[in-house]
Amino acid sequence: QVQLVESGGGLVQAGGSLRLSCAASGSIFSLNAMGWYRQAPGKQRELVAAFSSGGSTNYADSVKGRFTISRDNAKNTVYLQMNSLKPEDTAVYYCNIQYFRYNVWGQGTQVTVSS
Repeated sequence: QVQLVESGGGLVQAGGSLRLSCAASGSIFSLNAMGWYRQAPGKQRELVAAFSSGGSTNYADSVKGRFTISRDNAKNTVYLQMNSLKPEDTAVYYCNIQYFRYNVWGQGTQVTVSS
């Protein structure tokens, strides 16, 4: 089964930027989707941005125009560039991949945006 390793979280002031990385190890076949979710304290996990199997992207309305998802297929890595960060973006960010019959989550990386 594929494993996901995330990096790039941290503490940033409002208006700043961070870039998250998620590297997938192992063989990926029948890819359905790969992307990022987040979970703030006391809230449900929500989709931030993701690629579908056809390559199209989907963003949460709250991050459109500020966040950009990209990928490097040769490295099996997906990135999330986060600009103009707001305190409400504070959450644990999780990488997710859905392929074949598997739904795999990374361990999560904390993003904290101070006002």
